[in-house]
Amino acid sequence: MKKRISKLQAELKEKELDALLINTPENRRYMTGFTGTAGTVLVSQEEAILITDFRYTQQAKKQAPDYRVVEFKGSKLDKINELLKGLKIDTLGFEATYENYNTYLNYKEKLDVSLKATENIVKKIRMIKNSDEIEKIKKAVEITDDAFTMIREFLRIGVIERDVALELEFFMKKAGATDNAFDFIVASGERSALPHGVASDKKITAGDFVTMDFGCVYDGYHSDMTRTVVVGEEATTKQKEIYEIVLKAQLEAIKGIKAGIKGSEVDKIARDIIAQAGYEDYFGHGLGHCVGLEIHEGPRLSPKDDTVLEAGMVVTVEPGIYLPNWGGVRIEDIVVVTEDGCEILTESSKELLIIDN
Repeated sequence: MKKRISKLQAELKEKELDALLINTPENRRYMTGFTGTAGTVLVSQEEAILITDFRYTQQAKKQAPDYRVVEFKGSKLDKINELLKGLKIDTLGFEATYENYNTYLNYKEKLDVSLKATENIVKKIRMIKNSDEIEKIKKAVEITDDAFTMIREFLRIGVIERDVALELEFFMKKAGATDNAFDFIVASGERSALPHGVASDKKITAGDFVTMDFGCVYDGYHSDMTRTVVVGEEATTKQKEIYEIVLKAQLEAIKGIKAGIKGSEVDKIARDIIAQAGYEDYFGHGLGHCVGLEIHEGPRLSPKDDTVLEAGMVVTVEPGIYLPNWGGVRIEDIVVVTEDGCEILTESSKELLIIDN
């Protein structure tokens, strides 16, 4: 954690902040290694402190050895104010994108400092994953790949979408996942045209496209994968056509990923292919997003995000075509950006699978 503390302290100096108060759970875990649910991090230009209560003191000392662990009794803000005075802090940054207005008013009333709203200081440091983080994401992806292999044996005509989601969840948690990455999308038939079609009570019928978007959390880090299959009978000509367009868009976008390219430029590779095929109006979301301690992190592969990709970023690549009253296709992998390309972590087949169990 010492490197992360040093990076943050350098950011504080650049932004003319004496210290930063961190309460965002993911940022707290990233900066300290502490996995408890109650704690505040105070990093100044000279010191790093983790403030928690009696329930977590011993855990914090064990998990965050690079921090001075301070236990508070009574008012946490009183303890923070005491620490700020001891450190001679004049200007304190707080996470404006996480704290609500009432919290800000409490800070203003009880902390004898000049408050300065900050945005995404720690999140920007989190964009570049180190080898340990990438290994945890790889393990989460491995569990997800194995779940897709399993669910292919479970899918059949008459199975309820919600049961598919439950099977995926049970399998991944039994395999070592601590949680679902998000509410799984299992959308069949016409419902596959819903980009966020969370699993329902609909039964899968013969010839349905079934889009499954799912992932897990392993040691705090997320996976995210989407596959679309046909269940019960051979795919129609139109199903094959739409699938091949999406697959081509995904493969070409992956080829274009490397350090130095903008997220918007990668998005354009896939979007142009879909547009040239006549389906521009049916791909309404961004191409992808970074993943890590959160399922959606920055930067994004989107027409609106001109962030330059750097080696160590971990992003999804997930184009789709969604036709109302017919169905849709999305294909998604996770990749790690490298200097001259990317490493694809997702290993599940991307050929159009016909499930006929």
